[in-house]
Amino acid sequence: MQQRTVALEIGINGAFITRRWEEPENMMRLIRECGYRVHEFCGDVIDPFFMGDREFQHDMARKVAEAAERYGVTICDVYTGVATHRFHGLSHRHPAVRDRMKQWIVEMMDIALEMGAYRVGGHWDALSAEAMEDPAETRAAIERLYDTFRELGDIAGQKGLKAVYMEQMYIPSEVPWTIEQAREFLIEANRGRSGAPVYLTIDVGHQAGMHYGLSGPDLDYREWLRALAPFAEVIHLQQTTPDASAHWAFTEPYNSRGHIDVSEVIAAIEQAHREVASNPVAKHLAPVEHTWLIAEIIPGSTKNETDLLRELRESAEFLHRYVPEEGLRLSVGR
Repeated sequence: MQQRTVALEIGINGAFITRRWEEPENMMRLIRECGYRVHEFCGDVIDPFFMGDREFQHDMARKVAEAAERYGVTICDVYTGVATHRFHGLSHRHPAVRDRMKQWIVEMMDIALEMGAYRVGGHWDALSAEAMEDPAETRAAIERLYDTFRELGDIAGQKGLKAVYMEQMYIPSEVPWTIEQAREFLIEANRGRSGAPVYLTIDVGHQAGMHYGLSGPDLDYREWLRALAPFAEVIHLQQTTPDASAHWAFTEPYNSRGHIDVSEVIAAIEQAHREVASNPVAKHLAPVEHTWLIAEIIPGSTKNETDLLRELRESAEFLHRYVPEEGLRLSVGR
């Protein structure tokens, strides 16, 4: 039987940089010194609307690319930070709001290209409480999301990007928040279109939907991975408890309190790829050949830099017990 291979690599999200370091040289140096070769750049570090003008943003992006090359760091993608989570965005009833958020994404695509990253992702939306009160309004808002992501995939392809990502969340206003809803999103965002593919980002700490009444497989990060990992080029790793999204580091104190088992993450990814032929999403989207396992460690404001960097180093050492620095290749059949 012909073998298909999936490559896994460990990386680090740039959330730890925000409001701390502003020089690209220091960012890339610290990432490498902490033990990471792959970096997911955080949109809060260069924001299209809030940080300088286009000339400054693109100049900084080029400096990021230059520093990354010097230190042997690969910028795998640019991902949203906190800023875009503060707005209703892409599903808003008013087109001016939707267009403005779409403009943010398109401008971030250009920033990503300047730093040599060919993928953008994140979450740009929350359905309003008003829309959630009316099933017809809820459905209309979700359909607006599908339409927008089809358009964003086409725009990304025209610009030369390789993918757009949407992150799964854990409350009903942030679509998709269930496995079935994520399947539907992937099918509808990619059905019958070319351009850059639209993939899902799975976060292993985003299965806290019990606060809104979810139960069963939707609350299990392994079930999410078994169902959808073949359609995720990025999987966010964090240590956390089942009822929260704590974004803890992978250090001994946090590992003793948290429930994320990295060996089970890898096993679930491998199983999902072995069974992908029977996955309904595969009719519309080819399985990925490479997945970055990105440590999304978000420190509190009172965490001092010495402790933060120590925790990042310890997390890299821990994660590399499962995936070596040079990566891990899984043979998963056809």
